[in-house]
Order: sequence, then C-alpha cells, then structure tokens
Amino acid sequence: MKKLTFGALMILTVTATASTAMAQDVAAGKSSFNKCLACHAIGEGAKNKVGPELNGLDGRKSGTAPDYNYSDANKNSGITWNEAVFKEYIKDPKAKIPGTKMAFAGIKNETEINNLWAYVSQFDKDGKVKQ
Repeated sequence: MKKLTFGALMILTVTATASTAMAQDVAAGKSSFNKCLACHAIGEGAKNKVGPELNGLDGRKSGTAPDYNYSDANKNSGITWNEAVFKEYIKDPKAKIPGTKMAFAGIKNETEINNLWAYVSQFDKDGKVKQ
C-alpha cells in the first residue's frame, strides 16, 4: 500500500511541476516577445505592423498572413512554420531566409527561444489561446 501511495504522490508531483514549468515558459516567452512588439502583433485583434501579425503561426506557410506585403524571399521560401523551423529562423532570420525584410539580429539563447515559441505557438489563427 505504501508503494502505491508513494507512486501516486510522485505522479501528482511530476504533473504539477510540468504544468508549472509550462506556465513559466509561456510567461517568460511573453516577456521575450517584447523584443518583437515593435514590428509584430499577436493575440485577439492583432494587426499587421512593420511585420505580419503572428496568430496561428504554427502550421502557417511563410508569406501568407492576409494583407501583409511580404518579400519575395518569404513568399518563395517554401517554409511551413513549426517549432523546429521557428527555432532555427529566430537565431538568425537573414541566414534562414536570405532576402527577408526582417531586420532583426536574432536570439541566440536556447532557453529564451524555447520560451518564445511556447508563447507564440499558443495562439490560434483568430488570436485566441488554444485550449
């Protein structure tokens, strides 16, 4: 009985810790997104700025945000955004898509990149947080 109780307690602890870690990642990602706010918007009511709005980025083809004037490099990149592509891109946007209009040096810190993806990827195409 003691083993069963201990096992159940361990599962609850791990689950609670994982949930807390995810919440911290999203919160840290939101803070990191402040670097992006000058050019990008995300969330309900987001509109294109100097850069496109980023709602529904996960699974979206590059160069397809409505009413945004993309560079030919972005439109013709063949990229479909996902976690791996985003993480590679955000380290050095101009290296990933030569000719992009994005004038951002990139983020090199892996933890910050992971947190930023946790924040950005939580929004669906309508700017609502996915459940």
